[in-house]
Amino acid sequence: MAQQDRIPGKINTSQWSTLSGNVHPNARSAYDRGKADDALEMSSIMLVVKPSASQQAALDQLLADLQNPASAAYRQWLTPEEYADRFGLSASDISKIEEWAQGQQLTVTGVARGRNAVMLKGSASQIGGAFHTEVHTYLVNGETHYANATEPSVPAAMRDAILAIRGLHNFRMKPKTHKLTPAYTSSTSGNHYLAPDDFATIFDLAPLYASGIDGSGQKIAIVGQSRIVSTHLSTFTSYFGMSSVSLTTTLVPNTQDPGISESDEEESDLDLQWAAAVARGASLIFVYSYDVNDAAQYAIDQDLAPVVSMSYGECEESDTQSDALTLRTWAQQANTEGITWVTAAGDSGAAGCYQSASGPFGGASSDLSLAADIPADIPEITGVGGTTFNEGSGTYWSSSNSSTKASAQSYIPEVAWNDSAADGGPAASGGGASKFFSKPSWQTGTGVPSDGARDVPDVSFPASADHDGYMVYTSSGQQNAWYVFGGTSCGTPAFAGLLAVVNQYLLSQGYQTASGLGNVNGHLYSLAASAPSAFHDITSGSNAVEISVCNGRRCTTESSQGYSAGTGYDQATGLGSLDAYSLVMAWHSGSVPKSTPAIAVAASPKIIATTGSTTISAVVTSGSGTTPTGTVTFSTAAETLGTATLSGSGGTATASLTLTGTAAGLSSSANTITATYEGDNTDSAATATVVLTVVSSSAATPSIAGLTNGASYQKSYAPGMVAAIFGANLALVTTSASTAPLPVSLDNASVTINGVAAPLYYISPTQLNVQIPYETPASGTVPVIVSNNGLTSSTSIAMAAAAPGIFTDTSGAIVPSSTATRGQTVTIYVAGAGALLPSVATGATPGSAGTPVPTATTLVTVGGVQATTSYIGVPSWSVGVLQINFVVPSTVTTGAQSVVVSVGGLASTGATLTVSN
Repeated sequence: MAQQDRIPGKINTSQWSTLSGNVHPNARSAYDRGKADDALEMSSIMLVVKPSASQQAALDQLLADLQNPASAAYRQWLTPEEYADRFGLSASDISKIEEWAQGQQLTVTGVARGRNAVMLKGSASQIGGAFHTEVHTYLVNGETHYANATEPSVPAAMRDAILAIRGLHNFRMKPKTHKLTPAYTSSTSGNHYLAPDDFATIFDLAPLYASGIDGSGQKIAIVGQSRIVSTHLSTFTSYFGMSSVSLTTTLVPNTQDPGISESDEEESDLDLQWAAAVARGASLIFVYSYDVNDAAQYAIDQDLAPVVSMSYGECEESDTQSDALTLRTWAQQANTEGITWVTAAGDSGAAGCYQSASGPFGGASSDLSLAADIPADIPEITGVGGTTFNEGSGTYWSSSNSSTKASAQSYIPEVAWNDSAADGGPAASGGGASKFFSKPSWQTGTGVPSDGARDVPDVSFPASADHDGYMVYTSSGQQNAWYVFGGTSCGTPAFAGLLAVVNQYLLSQGYQTASGLGNVNGHLYSLAASAPSAFHDITSGSNAVEISVCNGRRCTTESSQGYSAGTGYDQATGLGSLDAYSLVMAWHSGSVPKSTPAIAVAASPKIIATTGSTTISAVVTSGSGTTPTGTVTFSTAAETLGTATLSGSGGTATASLTLTGTAAGLSSSANTITATYEGDNTDSAATATVVLTVVSSSAATPSIAGLTNGASYQKSYAPGMVAAIFGANLALVTTSASTAPLPVSLDNASVTINGVAAPLYYISPTQLNVQIPYETPASGTVPVIVSNNGLTSSTSIAMAAAAPGIFTDTSGAIVPSSTATRGQTVTIYVAGAGALLPSVATGATPGSAGTPVPTATTLVTVGGVQATTSYIGVPSWSVGVLQINFVVPSTVTTGAQSVVVSVGGLASTGATLTVSN
């Protein structure tokens, strides 16, 4: 059917109708500085079209059908021209408005593709005359603005077709950022700042990137109100090891060029860089004008991208009712085109009006009344709130950065963002109940208030500049540098990037044929119930803010009311932050397809006596890259042995259970133990097995046959010496220590000497090699106790200050070289050198204080002739073994000669060196 005309005949200028709700709250007498210059150029006037009652009803139904999988219209997005034919004015009515405007000496600069707006320009005198109002100037917070002083009027014939007149004032929304200076200094301060790969790790984007899901082929429109320097974005991506990102920049046609505005340029740099940080393969379109709302309207009307990100807002009471309704008409048009519009929920906590309210002399007032921000509160827009990391006693950051400047190791718990007390003014997640918009039907679920109002925010991401802010490369006072940013404007472009990733995934899987998600809010609330693993529910903190109010030298603290985070939805953090992988996987089906994890299980030790114990450990590695959660159950065929909770990070987690040899379900034989991972919301269940052998106590009762110097096998002993213990059932397995410091227990075998645990080099059923602790007295008799799985045997040894023994082969020849010529330098190794200087810890290699040498005089003789030594000391790799390098004396007799090392007059025996000419 042809579109019906709504303006009957030619527009009659003798009858007029007032449009209420078009006077800005700051256009008040206290700020009025008189009539504006008649020649003042007003270049961005927009007549906003109002759908008819029947059109609005059809539009509401279409918006519902577009999100209903059972509808034939499901995700059948409109073009702007299709929107115009169904919900805009007829071409004839548009022509009538253009003809009327030209008759008022106004210039028509454009018509929206959706035929829901006509753009005009003219002087203040012409605009005032055309709309039966007067344009004045106003001084607010030290800034001069212009605005209409009274409600405007339009010809009565146009009244039912016109919703609002935009551009009659130049008050603008403010960016929602908090900036910290100086620049990034984590290497010296120890603070953590978010790099793109930190965000990817914390919010589970890494497995998507690994699968090629990074927003490739998608577009994101970022809207702002300043020019930018495009190289800031390329500096950002290069610094963090990312590929370059496609960027196009567009000034809204026929609108005022804002030039460079420092705070707005910073905001735009942040938005572009963090949209790119998340959607690394997407193309970015930066749209700007003097007023960010004009940029948003242009991005929507031109259908530039399926996601529009806007980090601006103001409290509802600071906006005109007509502007609020105008923004909603744009948002509804966006949703019909498949566009998702995301905005920041505000940075003044529950007291949304604090920053934008004004006192009688142009200064900021302490308005701490409850207020939500617009446009985040519009039901067709998704509002993004703020959180703060809350590490507690957990370890979530590496001690050093990766090559991409990242150090986060896993998801970090969050609380509601609120730095107000620390920062001395409002700095908290915006949120609350709208006074303009009623509660949409989809806003339901645990925690959603029964207040009849649209509640914000919908979701949240980190927003604290203090802990831990986002890295941004931007200009400040003409200085290009790295800065740290916070505010809900940080999470907004990041969420926009995540939506681009969702779009790519759905297209790649054939779940939709065109890019675009439209109004995602209803789906988010549905997913919170059906796929809770896609959300991090924030249950602590609040957005009640504190400010300092000073009168002369006296300052007091004032606090606002606010909203506390809690289970499910809350007006501080919405549904919480998001697990990107789970969200993407759940988007189509409402549940997360589970990946198959890898599981490995081990017993340490693998053989125990009935008197001993072992630790069974299961290591679970997620198939998706997320860190597994939940429990592992350990069992035999006969019985469940116990359950342990997984703990870990970086995609891997471990659960461990300690068992005794007499545990129910274990037999005195080989036992097959099964570890069963129960699975979680991301990974399915998995099992693995290990064999644990249990032997009787009689097979583990040790007996000691002898104890000797580990080098000379003589029965002489000194502190720090390598000693060999011989016997039966000294251990159940044969193994060696792999690292230093040496362990004091290996597979349930241990030794104490004079009550001090002796480090172990090697264990077997018939021999233990141990180090006599340096703490052992250098004289007298001391007890030696061997323990095997809790069963013991004891003996005693007589200690001396030194008991040197040279390591030899089985024939008594020194090692590693058993032959040498006169004058040749030879190396030998000695056990039992006694006390050292500097001292060395028992079981450890030398420290950095210098090479340890015996405290007593150390000499070497060959064939009875004293040799010159070139090196005496414990090498850096050695535990308890002395190295000596000596020169074979030129006067020694050739043939097999005895080599003797004496320490403090106590001599070694039984070593030979074959000397030749």
